[in-house]
Amino acid sequence: MALILSDIKEAVGVLTFNNEAKRNCLSLALLEELHQALTALKTAKARAVIVRAAPGAKVWSAGFNIEELSDGGRDPLAYNDPLEKVLRAVQRFPAPIIAMIEGGVYGGACELAMVCDMLVAAPSATFAITPARIGVPYNIGGITHFLNVVGVHIAKEMFFTAKPVSAERAMQIGMLNHLVPAEELETFTLDMARAISQNSPLSISVIKEQFRILTGSHPLSPETFERVQGLRRLVYDSHDYQEGRRAFLEKRAPVFKGE
Repeated sequence: MALILSDIKEAVGVLTFNNEAKRNCLSLALLEELHQALTALKTAKARAVIVRAAPGAKVWSAGFNIEELSDGGRDPLAYNDPLEKVLRAVQRFPAPIIAMIEGGVYGGACELAMVCDMLVAAPSATFAITPARIGVPYNIGGITHFLNVVGVHIAKEMFFTAKPVSAERAMQIGMLNHLVPAEELETFTLDMARAISQNSPLSISVIKEQFRILTGSHPLSPETFERVQGLRRLVYDSHDYQEGRRAFLEKRAPVFKGE
């Protein structure tokens, strides 16, 4: 069974998560299919792309598949890991990518939504970034993606509390471009994508790349970068990292010790 359904009509590509049984979690297999689908749409010269779940979904995506996290001793968000490759593919795709969201968005899927160029959501949408709930560290790039969208105080609240942000609040804090009734979501988003597809693809491609460069221009000294990486290693080499992963798999609340 395909985990990503891909279609293109009138230069508008649509990628649909297709693993509701696993709450569309970002498994290695799904991420690989998503990366391949983006590459195919790039070859097909799609002028806009929509990323969505099935109509009426309760969960857009449950985020990274915790069962596939390493036991420890290895960075779970390294540069060449599948999730990071997909995030870069979305950012570097030459046409705008719209996240069309119904239902809950969790963990790494929340970051995936953040790196899309625009977000359109139904009232059922919620957004939760959950690494602290399971004792997982987060990388510089991921935190920067949230800072670029919601600013430092909202980003801190989302990371520190791990609590979901409602669609209404997401609209208030600038996370969403549009909040529309569920029955209008698909038509509204397709109309937006078609409007984009009528504009100059070369102009849009260059403007999108300019946005990527400007929002990513946060230079760090080599010493600062190494310090941040060292801090992250403290987490993924810790007891709490192991405990968070075990608790998730055993479906119980974790008991963190801060060590």
